[in-house]
Amino acid sequence: MAKQPFSDSIAVKKKYGQHFLRNEAIPYRIIDAVTLGPDSSVFEIGCGDGVLTKAILEQKIARLWVYEIDPEWAAYVQKKLPDPRLTIHLENILDVDFAPMVPYKPWVLLANLPYQITFPILFRLVENRDLLAEGVIMVQEEVAQKIVKTSGRGYGFSSLFFQYHFEWTMMEKVPPGAFFPPPKVNSRLLHFRPRKNLKEIPQAELFWKFIKLIFHQPRRTIKNNLSQTHYDLSRIDAQLQAKRAQQLSMNDLLAIWELIRV
Repeated sequence: MAKQPFSDSIAVKKKYGQHFLRNEAIPYRIIDAVTLGPDSSVFEIGCGDGVLTKAILEQKIARLWVYEIDPEWAAYVQKKLPDPRLTIHLENILDVDFAPMVPYKPWVLLANLPYQITFPILFRLVENRDLLAEGVIMVQEEVAQKIVKTSGRGYGFSSLFFQYHFEWTMMEKVPPGAFFPPPKVNSRLLHFRPRKNLKEIPQAELFWKFIKLIFHQPRRTIKNNLSQTHYDLSRIDAQLQAKRAQQLSMNDLLAIWELIRV
């Protein structure tokens, strides 16, 4: 049975997707996967009752910024872990202005992400990737598999988009019993690092819209998915049109884009 949070007087709130780590070995495995030193800037998304926060503060780092949406748990952790290196921002991570982080970059992200907003958070990380050195996040197992897929079922826009911007490494699977309250699914630790020297994509914004179209119904062929669009399919070889997007690599899709983007 997973142990309850450290405070009996503060409720775990379902609306925030709160599942607090109770396996106290996991924070150290998260920390061991990154490089930290006396000058390191670390940030955490959602501190909960501070299990990961405490482990981070045991390291020799320069600063830890926490973004927590729940004022009760923010106040609890601030009182429980008095440390001049700790700054708790009472903010929704989706609304945060990252500009104040610029003077202290690069940052390392260590976080057990709220599962219902994992993808919105990842899009924010893409937008601010220049601030990041690396990180480890905890996500649902299904989401982790989708992010690292390179073909087949589950492979799609999310796989391509997040793999384009970051290098990903699967770490250990984490069972529901490692949390309180236990979620209904397994979780997974993922290490990530921003890719250097991103390959330039012509008309990138339109390309990613094209990717969404081509994966709209993954089991359908490229021809069927693009038949109602403005793209000139005569520029694509018939054998290629008969394939599903899930059978194609990023290079394949970029080659198609070069043919039809005009």
